Amino acid sequence: MTFSGNPFEPQRRRGAENTLTNLPISILVGPDSSGHGGLKLAPQMFFLRASAPLRFKFVWPMLRRLLVLAFLASAAQPAQAFDFSFALFGDTPYSSSERERLPGMIEAMARDGNEFAVHDGDIKDGISSCHDALYDDILGIFQASKIPLIYLPGDNEWTDCGRILAGFYDPMERLQHLRKVFFSDSQTLGKKRFILERQGDVDQQFSEYRENVRWRRGRVLFVGLNVPGSSNNFGDGDRPSPEFVARAKANRAWLDDSFGLAQRNRDTVVFVMMQADPDFEAFKARRQNLGYGDFLRQLQDLTLAFPGQVVLVHGDTHTQQINQPLRHPRTGAVLKNFVRLETYGSPYMGWTKVTVRNADSAPTLQFAPHPWYGGIEHPPLMR
Repeated sequence: MTFSGNPFEPQRRRGAENTLTNLPISILVGPDSSGHGGLKLAPQMFFLRASAPLRFKFVWPMLRRLLVLAFLASAAQPAQAFDFSFALFGDTPYSSSERERLPGMIEAMARDGNEFAVHDGDIKDGISSCHDALYDDILGIFQASKIPLIYLPGDNEWTDCGRILAGFYDPMERLQHLRKVFFSDSQTLGKKRFILERQGDVDQQFSEYRENVRWRRGRVLFVGLNVPGSSNNFGDGDRPSPEFVARAKANRAWLDDSFGLAQRNRDTVVFVMMQADPDFEAFKARRQNLGYGDFLRQLQDLTLAFPGQVVLVHGDTHTQQINQPLRHPRTGAVLKNFVRLETYGSPYMGWTKVTVRNADSAPTLQFAPHPWYGGIEHPPLMR
């Protein structure tokens, strides 16, 4: 895929409603009459056309001001409030330059007060060799993180390894190698660690899917899935590959079980994290979406049934954005308790800081994009 433009105005895909990106704007999201959250502009908002989707254009000096996007979950009994923050990034490193800057970016995430970081896939580009040394090198970078780090697999490091330029590897062998290198135990990566719950440990039917994980902080549940780009390794033509069928079954079971767990524990926010952009535009237009259609229908149903907020985090298309692209299957209305957050991607490095306030009662989420230029606060040409 070819990317153009600049990191200060990331590309936006047509059809994504309520698009928010590097915004110096506060947006309040609270429960509506149905009990679900919804985007509501605060009185001081500007650059808004009432008849149009939320689309904004900003200049670089404004980027350093904080974007706040708050989701107030459904009412709960008061509890002792506590706050925490975490960092989201992915689709990097794609080059030697990005590899050199990556340790500094992870160090900056730790300095910024994040409790943990999540890399949502693609630790290499799609045409460089998938040799063992590359995985070992990235593992070393992740293990050196001062904060716990969770990594989810992307297409470039397994499904695309069958390409000639990538070394003509067997993608399934590369996936097994990823599991051995990155997912061998039940802890996060990094110098400081915490315990993860892996699907392979709790459900013997899906014992090989150790990359599917979940963990909880307060009343917020985090769920990680192996859903890569490149059509989710669907296969050629209209017939799904055996690998896709087996993994889709595991992902469906893990997602259902996790939302059931969230309901039983009265969690108020669920983060679902994966690598692929599932193509909401095709889903909305009811076009064929073989690799992701069933997943989006499941996510749609689970979101409708969940009384709190659902946030899908993914990478893949290298467009840092926050929006609400999921619709009600009958009315076509925006599902107000659902938000998609896409992380930065090569050649634009950066992370999104998410701050959860009142994590044990009615959480409020705040998103702050952080573009990264190798330690330079502002790129010289933009000063």
